[in-house]
Amino acid sequence: MKIIVTGFGQFLENETNPTKEIINMLPQKTGDKEIFPVELPVVFDECFLKLKSYIDDLKPDVIVMLGLAGGRLAITPERVAINIKDANGPDNNGYQPKDEVIVQGGKEAYFSTLPIREIEKELKESNIPVLVSNSAGLYVCNNIMYHVLNYIDNNDLNCLAGFIHVPYMTENKPKANVFSLPLDEIYTAIMKIIEIVL
Repeated sequence: MKIIVTGFGQFLENETNPTKEIINMLPQKTGDKEIFPVELPVVFDECFLKLKSYIDDLKPDVIVMLGLAGGRLAITPERVAINIKDANGPDNNGYQPKDEVIVQGGKEAYFSTLPIREIEKELKESNIPVLVSNSAGLYVCNNIMYHVLNYIDNNDLNCLAGFIHVPYMTENKPKANVFSLPLDEIYTAIMKIIEIVL
């Protein structure tokens, strides 16, 4: 089995991104399952063009996409991606869409195919803060989640996929009073999620 795990780098006011740190920490294998980390550009639609080449080449069984949601109080598996891009700030190419569809003629929304309630249960049992989220936002994270689920659907791929948001990492949070988790705890959570989905 093969799993792609994606992360992002710097964007907006976030000079560091725990998801980039996580994908750099991942092992190449867990048991006999192969893990392929991919850093995506924080750029609308271009992020999917990069990931699509990996999907086509590797034909993964699972795709777990990661992103930073500063201010959230837990690891948050996303339930749904919607066919809209509407940004409060620009992507890393300066593009700031307003009320635009992601895929013309595409479905209004897609639900994650990851076992999000099982993920929630397992992380809670490990005393890791976790909440199922009903909004991936309308920035690049929602954009990549929608693109991937749409591509899987349109091409009848046998592949589970979904998005997980993480909070700030304690090692580099912007303010003392904002919620964060140690990087090691975020990494532990992601490795547990990988084991669950595999």
